[in-house]
Amino acid sequence: MSLRDLKLPKIDGLKVLRREKATSAPAGSPIVVLTASTEERDVIESYELGVKCYIVKLVDFAQFTEAVRQLGLDWVLSNRPPTLP
Repeated sequence: MSLRDLKLPKIDGLKVLRREKATSAPAGSPIVVLTASTEERDVIESYELGVKCYIVKLVDFAQFTEAVRQLGLDWVLSNRPPTLP
């Protein structure tokens, strides 16, 4: 599993995902977005770029660390799919 954040200090995380998709063959390791972004357009574009799971970082540190701990075990439970039209 590979983790990506969309809110990076020097480059947009979606731009990184676009570059990876354009330059790489499909990888066997799923990409998981772990980010503070709750923007629906970020969720939708992430899935369009091949992300397997989109998790919004929690503000509460205890909740965040618990979510990260569980990520390797049952990350599907924290997954936020895009809203379908």
